[in-house]
Amino acid sequence: MKSAIIFGGSGYIARFLIEMCLDKSMFDKYIVFDIKPLLNFDEQIQEAKISFFQTDVRNKIQSLDLEFDKEKSWIFNFAAIHREPGHAYQEYFDTNVRGAENINEFARNSGIKNLFFTSSIAPYGRSLDIRTENSPLYPETAYGISKGFAEKIHQEWLAEDKSRRLIIVRPSVIFGPKDPGNVYRMIKALQKGTFILPNGGNIIKGYGYVYGLVESMLFTIQKMDRLIIYNYAENPVVPLKDMVKIIKEELGYNKPTITLSVKTLAFIAFFVEKGSRLMGKKSDIHPVRVKKAGFPTNIRPQYLIDNDFNFKYDFKKALKHWRSVKNEDFQ
Repeated sequence: MKSAIIFGGSGYIARFLIEMCLDKSMFDKYIVFDIKPLLNFDEQIQEAKISFFQTDVRNKIQSLDLEFDKEKSWIFNFAAIHREPGHAYQEYFDTNVRGAENINEFARNSGIKNLFFTSSIAPYGRSLDIRTENSPLYPETAYGISKGFAEKIHQEWLAEDKSRRLIIVRPSVIFGPKDPGNVYRMIKALQKGTFILPNGGNIIKGYGYVYGLVESMLFTIQKMDRLIIYNYAENPVVPLKDMVKIIKEELGYNKPTITLSVKTLAFIAFFVEKGSRLMGKKSDIHPVRVKKAGFPTNIRPQYLIDNDFNFKYDFKKALKHWRSVKNEDFQ
């Protein structure tokens, strides 16, 4: 049976992967592991098209008494702790590193030859220069360091057997329908007139539309290389100030946008976050997130460019598509 075994399958990107694979009949069976419930797939679960197992990848993963097509089935590792700040330093390693080790062991026990790992651009660190897949890694955070370790752990699994395949994608900031992340927060802040543009918005922030990311995953699976490591960002990307302009034009927002330096924003965020904590409230405004907003993440998806991948979603087209499939996000 050609199966997709998906760790972290209840997460944002994984749900879009499952939907697209179901639509294209990519696999006969979907086996989803996650610590959180899998939502919005009740019909497929009832039809036994999808099986869900509540699993913590920090612990040893039990083998399944199922027959797999070991040459054509794929293991996907989406399982990760990624929100920064939000977790203790060691928690990123407990899940992202130990999880990779346990998923490797599951792959060995099952005999499945193909593994797809969703890493991050965080191992690159920050840079004004363009980062391609051949750029050195300089991770600066627990998240980035743990993801870099996890990449190496999965490459150890690959090296054990010449018949195995490994694909590693390093996505930039991913956005799209039903996403509560950075791009959506920026859109809602622009709608309210509360968005503050850091340093004039001249920095490049790599971003990727979730539909484009999943299409790139299915694209690389069809390749025959034993090891593929690739970046995912839309090509081309535009500076933050141009993203703001496109959002305002496409969505009809006309409230003014204030520009401040990152240092000033971080100073303000410090007092907002402290004040919220004293009142027993949780604030999305945090000095760490403000500083991250000012980090350049100039990512080039060179592998996809060289292999003629069709980038369908520049920022304007991504917004149009998003509105066509989930317009209520913008109400």
